[in-house]
Amino acid sequence: MTYFAALRSPEVAALGEDGRVPVLLLPVGAIEPHGPHAPLGTDPLISAGMCERAAARLADDPEVRVLILPAVPYGVTRYASAFPGGVHVGEETLHALLTDVCAALIGQGLDRIVLVNNHFEPEHVTTLRRVVTAVFERHGTKLGYLDLVRRRNAERLTEEFRTGECHAGRYETSLVLADAPGLVDTEAMRALPRVPVDLPRAMREGRTDFLAMGMTEAYCGSPAESTADEGRATFDVLTDLLVETIRELR
Repeated sequence: MTYFAALRSPEVAALGEDGRVPVLLLPVGAIEPHGPHAPLGTDPLISAGMCERAAARLADDPEVRVLILPAVPYGVTRYASAFPGGVHVGEETLHALLTDVCAALIGQGLDRIVLVNNHFEPEHVTTLRRVVTAVFERHGTKLGYLDLVRRRNAERLTEEFRTGECHAGRYETSLVLADAPGLVDTEAMRALPRVPVDLPRAMREGRTDFLAMGMTEAYCGSPAESTADEGRATFDVLTDLLVETIRELR
């Protein structure tokens, strides 16, 4: 059984009795516009896909038992506020929720927790990093956190991701096509021109909304070039990175 919430209470009490260390994955994302073609839930969908693949890959591992916690799909998301569909929560709200969830698990001896995030708005990422620090300071527990925007991780991902054109473009849309193709309007996708926006650079220049960045339809990059095959290949790399994080935490 892969999902923590599907366990019964005695099964939680018995975790670890077989010699395997329980590692809990907490998928995080945001509900926000992803162009006219991709679903609002793109980010948590990718996080969930990574967690499911990592759990499957380690299903027979003799050292760890991987369980997936219920996702936290809401995040800090202001940049797409000019478009319908975004559900923003403040930094302190997200920080309090995640630190409380981690504290509840740590209090039961379940102290191997990995945050799995695929929403990269800077204030959101900074909040997750603060959660890692706060949990360590309060409980002496080091969370696992796969920080995909760190150079050592980003360098292993696609060219579009590395160039910063990665909101609802080829990178993200391919991942959605790999796991939930019915959620992508492929007719609209194929008609979209490339929008060359370097998101990290635009943010450093102080542009903090999509319209100011030139993303007039809430996407950048080249969604028309997306394929499910590329999405599956990218999921393989993301799963490699997550498994490495799990093993480091173990």
